[in-house]
Amino acid sequence: MELFALASGSSGNCFYAGDRNQAVLIDAGLSAKKICEVLESNGRKLSSIKGIFITHEHTDHKRGADTLARKFGIPVYATEKTFSSSSICSDNSLINHIERKSSIKLGSLTIESFSKFHSSADPVSFAVTAPGKDRRAKRVAIITDIGRACKNVCSEVEESDFLFIESNYDAEMLRKGPYLPWHKAWISGGEGHLSNKQAGLCVLEHSSSRLKGVVLSHLSAVNNIPELALKTFTSIMKERYDFRGLIDVSKRNAPTQLFSI
Repeated sequence: MELFALASGSSGNCFYAGDRNQAVLIDAGLSAKKICEVLESNGRKLSSIKGIFITHEHTDHKRGADTLARKFGIPVYATEKTFSSSSICSDNSLINHIERKSSIKLGSLTIESFSKFHSSADPVSFAVTAPGKDRRAKRVAIITDIGRACKNVCSEVEESDFLFIESNYDAEMLRKGPYLPWHKAWISGGEGHLSNKQAGLCVLEHSSSRLKGVVLSHLSAVNNIPELALKTFTSIMKERYDFRGLIDVSKRNAPTQLFSI
């Protein structure tokens, strides 16, 4: 299975999982034009995208979904409340309702949803399972926009071979930063975002020895910097002597490298 983040941050989120023949997008928070450009620059054709899975209705997760789906006839998957809370896809024939906990089979890919805590109508995240390089099933979880490391999140971290996990803010930068008190309280509250430290502790305490890579994602442009997120996470993970995997950071305006598991 091949993976990469087309972009991740408050300005837009979109993740790719699959192979050259069949793949899915988790969120489509970039413009349709930008998504096409990034896929093409990585040698991926739109014809290989078998579904667009939307985690929640915020613009930075659904911006390009409607145009992309209609132009290329790609099915869109989200919970009924997510669809009803915002205009995500205007072609009813492409809309597919899923449950908070569901499993969708698309070719050799299995996409599973799970609920989480975030301030939106019905937020979920997704895990994708597919044959790996050694032909054994591999699982990647894409977990952003989470206010706390709840039971569902911890379970997915434990089961994953690869993670894209939110590391949104540094607590000290948030405290000293320009946001209003109510905004700071929401970000650090149970339905906002996960801090660098919280992300590190979640993976430290719940990941298994088969975890091969972690990409810190959805970094704040105001309350975090990639170097600090990496430093915090790496320092925490030093306690895990069985972890020798890759640690990387997704970018707001550029794709990550292509990962293969």
